[in-house]
Amino acid sequence: MIKHLQPAVILFAILTVLTGVIYPAIVTGLAQLLFPNQANGSLMTDSGGKTIGSSLIGQAFSDPGHFWGRPSATGPFPYNAGASSGSNLGPTNPALADAVKARIATLQAADPENKNPVPVDLITASGSGLDPHISPAAADYQINRVAKARKINPEKLRELVQNHTEARQWGVFGEPRVNVLALNLALDVLR
Repeated sequence: MIKHLQPAVILFAILTVLTGVIYPAIVTGLAQLLFPNQANGSLMTDSGGKTIGSSLIGQAFSDPGHFWGRPSATGPFPYNAGASSGSNLGPTNPALADAVKARIATLQAADPENKNPVPVDLITASGSGLDPHISPAAADYQINRVAKARKINPEKLRELVQNHTEARQWGVFGEPRVNVLALNLALDVLR
């Protein structure tokens, strides 16, 4: 029996070293060499060099002087990557309708003079609940509120939003989008 187990144990040890040590070390080394920003989480820093967050995961902004992102479906803490999931509420679910109404009321209370229709991405969560982007229309919807809170010319904010609007990937995939964290970091530098 030992003569049958010995090759299995040796093969197990060899494959463990190959797939558990050597392969991950090579992949990690290549990632650090070729894509260091992405390999380290696409972290973003403020003007003082302090890490603020990742460009890949949304952040919770709620003060009127910042642009707000999409609602997060993660709970109990928003944008918790460990709890990433959709809300699983269908369009006929009354809980979804109530949540959307509450989000609209929050947006209207923050900017009562804004009578424009609320963009859908400001009142519905993304599939993962972690989306860091909003549409240019959602950013535009918030310009007057942010301008008023910061006492900044709205046209200056429009220009800032345009400068932070990312085009479709390779000109084909997805829609134009604005990374909320990057926009708010640039906004904080404007002060």
